[in-house]
Amino acid sequence: MSDYRDAALAGAGRDRIEWAAAEMPVLKLIMERFEKEKPLAGIRIAACLHVTTETANLMETLAAGGAEVALCASNPLSTQDDVAASLVEQSGIDTYAIKGEDNDTYFKHINAVLDLKPQITMDDGADMVGILHKERPGQLTEILGGTEETTTGVIRLRAMAKAGALKYPIVSVNDADTKHLFDNRFGTGQSTMDAIMRATNRLIAGRNVVVVGYGMCGRGVASRARGLGAHVIVTEVDPTAAIEAVMEGFRVMPIRDAARVGDIFITVTGDTHVIAKEHMELMQDGAIMANSGHFDVEIDKTGLASLSEGRVRRIRDFVDEYTLADGRKLYLLGEGRLVNLAAAEGHPAAVMDMSFANQALAAEWMVKNHADLTPQVYEVPQDIDKEVARLKLHAMGIQIDTLTAEQLDYLNSWEQGT
Repeated sequence: MSDYRDAALAGAGRDRIEWAAAEMPVLKLIMERFEKEKPLAGIRIAACLHVTTETANLMETLAAGGAEVALCASNPLSTQDDVAASLVEQSGIDTYAIKGEDNDTYFKHINAVLDLKPQITMDDGADMVGILHKERPGQLTEILGGTEETTTGVIRLRAMAKAGALKYPIVSVNDADTKHLFDNRFGTGQSTMDAIMRATNRLIAGRNVVVVGYGMCGRGVASRARGLGAHVIVTEVDPTAAIEAVMEGFRVMPIRDAARVGDIFITVTGDTHVIAKEHMELMQDGAIMANSGHFDVEIDKTGLASLSEGRVRRIRDFVDEYTLADGRKLYLLGEGRLVNLAAAEGHPAAVMDMSFANQALAAEWMVKNHADLTPQVYEVPQDIDKEVARLKLHAMGIQIDTLTAEQLDYLNSWEQGT
């Protein structure tokens, strides 16, 4: 039971979990209600998430609600080993996660969590859902439903649903306004730039930073890079996103053109090989590449390796130097994996408070409503989304207006006009 690095790290992990909890007042309110009402009593939950201090607070909230919980990592480099130790040693939550685990161990850990015979899955990237459908179909009839945390996972799940392959209902937590407008934008923006600066100690001001993809994550990265004094270039395939970037004051150009002038490249698309070998061949000496998308496919690592022909060395923690045949050096951060979790601590707790509040409430909603749902991807119910926002404002001491009876009547009437 459980597989983690070192029990001696538990004390340090507990201190950091409590530090994060102080920035997660919405989840605390949900935990207090869960402790009284036990809405998840008797429910087994398998979670495949980044094992961080914020995730620890979510796991403890689910357990407070009566659930039996098991946790594994959703990325080989995203685990915080002291957090994993604390969850096992001090919270009694089975945890299977070791920072830097190889792919075989990663998938072994997912299967170990699935041995719990879960009724609810909680995924970040849909690897757990994929394994259930491909390798453990016999368990699918036991599943009431699930939740999905991130854009990449939702893309995969919607493809499964469209193909008729999805066998149980899943709530897209990522699509909640109180998730993607804050976690994806402000969380990814801050944590990505934090990770790049920690890993490289390079000055951002005055550099050409190329942001590949201008979804909510790309918006956040571009905004934070500009705030640090960078000259930001955006590359896109969606014309609407591209014109928005232009009107936000960013330069927009094809990746082939950006490759020639960029100093730092950051991918946030959820797609494969958006920086390909042909683009690396154009990059200037010293260019740095980092990925903040969920999987390590956005930067063509195989193409980079072929260009360097084995001339690779780890020059700093989480910084690999690739020397090309002509002597140019290109740098890859965090092995092309999620740089904000590989080289830093991930999103700040204050934004994960809302994301994980949605996770907890979506799990409760799924338990109550699963009998009326079909195998498809559902959005977080609006009343849950709005309640999370309301609770966050309350915790921040911020008040807002309410509509008067006259205003409500006006908005609900088609007869009143000029």
